[in-house]
Amino acid sequence: MENGYHGTTIRQVATRAGLSVPGLYHHFPSKQALLVALDAEAMSELWTRSTAALADGPQSVLDRFNRLIRCLTLFHAHRGELAFIALSEIRSLEGSARADHIAARDRQQALLSGIIDEGVAAGIFDAPHPRETSRAITTMCTGVAQWYRIDGELTPEELADRYGRLCRLTAGAAVGR
Repeated sequence: MENGYHGTTIRQVATRAGLSVPGLYHHFPSKQALLVALDAEAMSELWTRSTAALADGPQSVLDRFNRLIRCLTLFHAHRGELAFIALSEIRSLEGSARADHIAARDRQQALLSGIIDEGVAAGIFDAPHPRETSRAITTMCTGVAQWYRIDGELTPEELADRYGRLCRLTAGAAVGR
């Protein structure tokens, strides 16, 4: 959907998917249903990957922070097209689908916000505005879906390493951490 939800016809989607229009409608009763399914897939996959990353390893604040940032960066690098649709087409979701997306987004944001709050309380992070810091870091990581190309200068892993350092600095971690 290079032209966005409203600028893309169901015929274009069907052609791109190698289906007829009736074939696409067999799987999704409307263009809105297709958008809802894509959005739900993106948010579910991100949640699953994020909670797995947080559970997998040492549980110090900094370890969990580092793994979550790495997860966010890699998800948005590897699954950029899906992530971009979920991020940019919130405005096109209707009714309960929009409310469901916002609830999933807020739940996802709470993971990082909780770690930053915990880190500030423990003196690991020196973020004078933890809520805004969390949002800024999330925006930086989700922004990867807008510009990153797999055939570009950095591998996803190299980008995740750089973003990890930038995010630690943004949260106010000591430079050596």
